[in-house]
Amino acid sequence: MQKYLKILSVFLLALAFQNCSAQKTDPQIVNNLISTDEFTFHAEKANPMNFDVINVVNSLPNAQQLRTFQISGENYGIEIKKGEMEVTLPYFGRAFNASYGGSDTSYRFTSKDFTLNKSQSKKGNWVYKIKPNDVKNVTDINIEIYKNGRALTSIRSNDRQPISYDGYISKNEEIKEKKIE
Repeated sequence: MQKYLKILSVFLLALAFQNCSAQKTDPQIVNNLISTDEFTFHAEKANPMNFDVINVVNSLPNAQQLRTFQISGENYGIEIKKGEMEVTLPYFGRAFNASYGGSDTSYRFTSKDFTLNKSQSKKGNWVYKIKPNDVKNVTDINIEIYKNGRALTSIRSNDRQPISYDGYISKNEEIKEKKIE
């Protein structure tokens, strides 16, 4: 019995260290990104709100029993610039209007006409409420940014169930165009 308790305590200690080593950013860098209102949200996990989707995925052979889906790749996120917002996020859930082409099963759009409201919570977290006016199916996007750079994003749509994403923010990457001679 003592042997099992030692193994369990080592496992729990390793798990605690793994959670403590999560991606952290200097609060001053986070404040600089928020003051300019130009940053990129990088999604790491998707949290669907529909238990039917979760049950179907968990019923697949050799599937892990999860409620959140790990998102691989660095291309999923929301990039906010002055006058432009680019969204590229996967979607897991129920859509109320079927798309026959199957091309718009995820959130992929660029908005140049959106309202952005920023406020700070009592705990010091920043909350962005974004309403794209030139996108027909997305009603609003909420991004809550914590002091350590971690962020939680939720998207509400008029033709799909809501979904949220866990991730972090960083500075927008500048893409240098090569000159063709």
